[in-house]
Amino acid sequence: MNVEEQLTQMFENHNCPDYKWIDPALINVCQWVRFKCQWGCNNYGVRANCPPNVPSVEHCQQFLSEYSQAVIFHFRRACTTREERYEWTAQINAELQAIEREVFLSGYYKAFALFVDACHLCDECAGSRKDCLQKMTSRPAPDALGIDVYQAARSVGYHIEVLTDPAQEMDRYGFLLIE
Repeated sequence: MNVEEQLTQMFENHNCPDYKWIDPALINVCQWVRFKCQWGCNNYGVRANCPPNVPSVEHCQQFLSEYSQAVIFHFRRACTTREERYEWTAQINAELQAIEREVFLSGYYKAFALFVDACHLCDECAGSRKDCLQKMTSRPAPDALGIDVYQAARSVGYHIEVLTDPAQEMDRYGFLLIE
C-alpha cells in the first residue's frame, strides 16, 4: 500500500475529505507573498506564527524543498463576520494539527501541517514564538511562509479567486508536507 492509500482514511476521519496530492516542487514560495503579509494583513508582527516571527522566504523555500510529497486540503464556506471565520478556521486548523500528529505517529516523522489561516488557538496571541502558549500545536499559514496559495491551488485544479464581498463563499487551503 502506498502513502496515498494509507493516509486517505485518516484525512476522511478528520473531516478533511476534499484534498489533492501535490508535488512540493510545484509550490511557489515568493517574496511578494511576504510583502502582502507585511503591507496588507493585520496579523503582521502581532501573531506568533506570522511574519516577522517566521523564517525568511529563502529558508521557507529550502524547507519546502526537503519534502517529496504534499497534500493540499480544500475548505469552502461563507462567514458573515471575522469572528465566525476565525472560529471556523480554528476548528480546521485543529483538525490539520491532529492529522499531522496521526501521520507522524504512522511513521512519517517529517510530517508538518500548514494552517489555513493565522493561528487562533488562543483567545489572545502571545505575539512571539518565544512566548507562544501553544508551541507544540501551533503552525504557520502557507502565506506566512511565502507560499503562493493561489498558484498552488490552481495547479491541482482547485478554484480560488479574490473575493469582492465579505458574504461570498471563501476557499481556504491548508497543507500537509510528508516525507
